[in-house]
Amino acid sequence: MVLPYLLINLHSQRCIRALKTVQAEHAPPQHYTWRRNCSSAVMPRITSHYTIFPRDKDPRWEGVEMERFADEADVVIVGGGPAGLSAAIRLKQLAKEQEKELRVCLVEKASQIGAHTLSGACLEPSALNELFPDWKERGAPLNTPVTEDLFSILTEKYRIPVPMLPGLPMNNHGNYIVRLGHFVHWLGEQAEELGVEIYPGYAAAEVLFHEDGSVKGIATNDVGIAKDGSPKDVFERGMELHAKVTLFGEGCHGHLAKQLYRQFNLRENCEPQTYAIGLKELWVIDEKKWRPGRVEHSVGWPLNRNTYGGSFLYHLNEGEPLVALGFVVGLDYTNPYLSPFREFQRWKHHPFVAKTLEGGDRIAYGARALNEGGYQCLPKVTFPGGMLIGCSPGFMNVPKIKGTHTAMKSGMLAAEAIFPKVTAEDPASETAGLHIPEYEDNLKKSWIWKELYAVRNIRPSFHNYFGLYGGMVYTGVFYWILRGKEPWTLKHAGLDSAQLKPAKECTPIEYPKPDGKLSFDLLSSVALSGTNHEGDQPPHLTLKDDSIPVANNLAIYDGPEQRFCPAGVYEYVPLETGEGMRLQINAQNCVHCKTCDIKDPSQNINWVVPEGSGGPAYNGL
Repeated sequence: MVLPYLLINLHSQRCIRALKTVQAEHAPPQHYTWRRNCSSAVMPRITSHYTIFPRDKDPRWEGVEMERFADEADVVIVGGGPAGLSAAIRLKQLAKEQEKELRVCLVEKASQIGAHTLSGACLEPSALNELFPDWKERGAPLNTPVTEDLFSILTEKYRIPVPMLPGLPMNNHGNYIVRLGHFVHWLGEQAEELGVEIYPGYAAAEVLFHEDGSVKGIATNDVGIAKDGSPKDVFERGMELHAKVTLFGEGCHGHLAKQLYRQFNLRENCEPQTYAIGLKELWVIDEKKWRPGRVEHSVGWPLNRNTYGGSFLYHLNEGEPLVALGFVVGLDYTNPYLSPFREFQRWKHHPFVAKTLEGGDRIAYGARALNEGGYQCLPKVTFPGGMLIGCSPGFMNVPKIKGTHTAMKSGMLAAEAIFPKVTAEDPASETAGLHIPEYEDNLKKSWIWKELYAVRNIRPSFHNYFGLYGGMVYTGVFYWILRGKEPWTLKHAGLDSAQLKPAKECTPIEYPKPDGKLSFDLLSSVALSGTNHEGDQPPHLTLKDDSIPVANNLAIYDGPEQRFCPAGVYEYVPLETGEGMRLQINAQNCVHCKTCDIKDPSQNINWVVPEGSGGPAYNGL
């Protein structure tokens, strides 16, 4: 077990190398020439990451020691969210019950467990009841049972109440309003008590493969690389973690999962995933307006009928008058001028919302993409040496606006399929990395599959002339009456990145200026997320081609990345020569939401992990 020792000492080590002196003229070019409309401008290079510019072709890396230390475990889990932790806990529970030795290692890119977790969150406790029937005695932070359920259609000035009938997906009777980051942190404590080795602050940057093509494990990220892609004096190679089975629970649109989809053709028999962006704030409000246990959801204004989305406002019972509020926008929207962040800020000025917030103080902000494809978009989740769990493949129940319970259950099912294989003397595997198709079989027999199948048509039903209202009618007729037993399955619109219309075909949206009381600007919001990255490292928002943002995104779509990003990462600024524009990437602002990777109409942005511990520092979001 060399891993704990190496992780403790990793940052104090200096790699021994003989770095050759390289003349400046041999360094990789820092500029390229861009020509358009018979003009010429020198564009600074944006992308310097080794995934775009390989180090074996960069003379600055000659002589640098690139060997990595390796360690072995029975199971390696990528991601310390509800799915990964539930899988780890269940594995150790089974090992304890059957008195087996089992080494389970979990790596998490956040500086501490829960620091990158963001959700509404209204938790359905079904999976938790299975994992820990005594969760109340263990002190699980479920402090706010739902006591009141409101649903509304908003017009610009008014609220139309909609009755919350029993059996509708958004009925929250029996659920709990939670701060999901705190709940995940508690899961981490339970996992460590059972003997799970948890390593926060170490991002899984690479999938490792055996010679037979099966997954061997993962490698954590290298550190000590300068912004221009050259090695610093403190450069240190990442660690390799090998396992019989590796579970990938990175969350929505994981960057390793994207590689696995291609490597094993996992999306061959499903529709492309469709997504939304969720933005969230925490407020301390006037105690006279506080209604602990109240859950409020709305659709309608400020979005038009053909833009999928809605809002939530939850009253927490955490010892002070806290409310969690947020806004979700489907990333299949068509108008490139739409800004999800500014729609969120505008929504707070609705009279029904503003009356709760007036006189209060905003204390936290964050954003995250979420899967919305449901049943139609589920990929194959098993492959030689590994599995996909949680929101990585996309087990969210969109009409319920809930995915924590399904994520946890998927991790538990994966653990129950893995355990007999990894503890067997002869696992009878055809590949070096164990292939365990029983996990997918068990998923299809579980309540996850039944739940997602029943609601499969609700989200795609919004793709009609009447949009929101047609979808609501469909839900009322076919789901509430037939409970999802209609003999057809509707399709989604396709890739979210393909839905934007050219800017010339759309009307610019005039957003009101923030008032600093209910609505706020972007950068002051990002400051409340605690986001921080090492400044002198290659931008982890990589571009396959640095020329495309200006030539395509700006020219055709008026630079939509500067509006769909909820953290001000992307902005178009004038070239120093005054001739033309260039894209500037403020990678330090990134809250790891993955929206850019999803919505970029050119599919030119590839999100990869930055140095471990970088990113937001959410406190119970």
